[in-house]
Amino acid sequence: MLGAIIGDIVGSRFEWDNIKTKEFDFLTYKCSVTDDSIMSLAVAKAIVQCDGDYSALSKNAVKYMQEIGRPYPFCGYGGMFRQWMYSDDPKPYGSYGNGAAMRVSACGFAATSMDEAIELSREVTEVTHNHPEGIKGAEATAVAIYMARTGSSILEIRDYINKYYYPMNFTLDGIRDSYSFNETCQDTVPQAIMAFLESESFEDGIRNAISIGGDSDTLAAITGGIAEAYYGIPAEIRKHALTFLDELQLSVLNEFEAKFGFTSNKKTEIGSRVVNYVPIDINYGEMR
Repeated sequence: MLGAIIGDIVGSRFEWDNIKTKEFDFLTYKCSVTDDSIMSLAVAKAIVQCDGDYSALSKNAVKYMQEIGRPYPFCGYGGMFRQWMYSDDPKPYGSYGNGAAMRVSACGFAATSMDEAIELSREVTEVTHNHPEGIKGAEATAVAIYMARTGSSILEIRDYINKYYYPMNFTLDGIRDSYSFNETCQDTVPQAIMAFLESESFEDGIRNAISIGGDSDTLAAITGGIAEAYYGIPAEIRKHALTFLDELQLSVLNEFEAKFGFTSNKKTEIGSRVVNYVPIDINYGEMR
């Protein structure tokens, strides 16, 4: 799940200042956590609190999106979601915005089956983004993460997404010059998945996503979740990224990784990519 947060942080400084190249400094003082990370953590908290019984997941998703989201009023929420987050009686509002997909990475990491990944993504999405395209974008993201985490090849992931979700009949080079800012799932999720499909490493996937412009932090958050599941996160990138998180954010990440583990750099591991949990030093959050 940290992969999505890293993608968000790296992409944050390019959302309103797009860059059409992969050549840029990866994590700098100009980067920051945005709503993509905050809501990813809220979904993670909702999943952890279910403790394996997901019958109350939708209720928990509402609870923690509001509880965790409200302390960060200026992190980039869309207008409709902001109203929902501060509502005393929050209801879904028919959105197909890419916010549905940016926050679901925890579903792909927590799921024990493809069906469960789909169900978890639906439960946390329908509370706000109950438009079919919103549900589809979240589901495709969770499915790609689950497949990447459980050993599917890049070709297998591509074929599955192409068959059941979006046509993967384009290349990043083919769209880079014309692609522009877009906040819909249908014009963000396929591009983010392609950024992973064309990648050679975790970092390369995020660089791919940012290089096409558009809604950079959300594109990179979606790509980062899938790339983490497939490649793992290099230790130095993980360590640097954690310095951008405050105490509350680190505590939620700690809880999730304590329950579900985290994915280390595949290139340095033999066998399983999921490694034993090591608590995050809360002081990281004071280093930034």
